[in-house]
Amino acid sequence: MRVMGLDVGSKTVGVAISDPLGFTAQGLEIIAINEAKKEFGLERLETLMNDYQVGKCVIGLPKNMNNTEGPRVEASKAYGQLIVEKFGLPVEYQDERLTTVAANRMLVEQADLSRSKRKKVIDKLAAQLILQNYLDRNF
Repeated sequence: MRVMGLDVGSKTVGVAISDPLGFTAQGLEIIAINEAKKEFGLERLETLMNDYQVGKCVIGLPKNMNNTEGPRVEASKAYGQLIVEKFGLPVEYQDERLTTVAANRMLVEQADLSRSKRKKVIDKLAAQLILQNYLDRNF
């Protein structure tokens, strides 16, 4: 069973997938969404879920540094509820504090990408880090 990792924002969803044994995470793509217009990219997500035979989703929870939950946590949980309702898959949540910061640092230090190029891949890498943290903790 593969696990899908998601980094949910208001304009994009970063997508990552595990290998079949649940050891490693690989970034897949970034899906454009529009939270304000209630366009959540579920059609593309469904295609990816079917292509990779996904059995579970892990969604990053962007908690505040003091461990409190703000509006983005609520939005991530609402996205998770959409997945449960539409696809019937179990959804788990992974604390993602500093994941985007770590992804950005990796892209600057290791890939030496410009800011505009980093913006195009940051959510996918963040999803990969969220999923890898989950896999490391649970498998």
